[in-house]
Amino acid sequence: MPDLAVIMGATGGLGTAVVDAFATRGDRVIAVARSRSEVSQLASKYPGVVTGDTADLTSRLEVDDLWERIDRVGRPRWVVNLTGGFKAGKVADSTPDDFTFMMDLNLGSAWWSCRAAARRMQSSPAPSGGGQGGGCIVNVSSRSALVAEPGAAAYAIAKAGVIKLTEVLSAELKASAVRVNAVVPAIIDTPANRASLPEKLIQKAVAPAEIAAVIAYLCSDAAQAITGVAIPTYGRY
Repeated sequence: MPDLAVIMGATGGLGTAVVDAFATRGDRVIAVARSRSEVSQLASKYPGVVTGDTADLTSRLEVDDLWERIDRVGRPRWVVNLTGGFKAGKVADSTPDDFTFMMDLNLGSAWWSCRAAARRMQSSPAPSGGGQGGGCIVNVSSRSALVAEPGAAAYAIAKAGVIKLTEVLSAELKASAVRVNAVVPAIIDTPANRASLPEKLIQKAVAPAEIAAVIAYLCSDAAQAITGVAIPTYGRY
């Protein structure tokens, strides 16, 4: 039976590339995002392979409800947490709402998904016929977590938290043969970024498919030796 992959934040520029990478290699995919119409449209491209679901991934209650629905489909072997977003702002100029929004969107969404996934993946055997090991969780951080730049304070701190979450959860799940890793992109070559960023930055952008290929590799038996790492995917920056 094909492995089951759950892709959180599946309808953005990177999300659609990740869904394509998993679907085209033969996995079953549950694509999750906030917009029902966008999820349905994405799922329709892969009939019988991709199913869609919706949730506010910053809400613990909605994430818990989502995972109860996933339970009825099966135990995932691969979980990818892509949800996030950027809002500029310096520390001195920030508001409590700015801080909470960035934390919830970038760190909270990964935290609640990892929490629910870990409970299931550590307590259940790997799917029969699904290869070696108990599976893999991949989170998405950002170069801003590693390189301090003005104007990205709350975003950078949240994404740094994603890296530490990845490291700690990896240590917690090693005994269950569940690996946890992160990818660390900078600018991704998406239509939204092309419309809003200067050309000199777009020239450094990485195509979503390139990052999706790294994520798909981490979620494979070929990457059994890799856990607890944050892999830079911004080679041209």
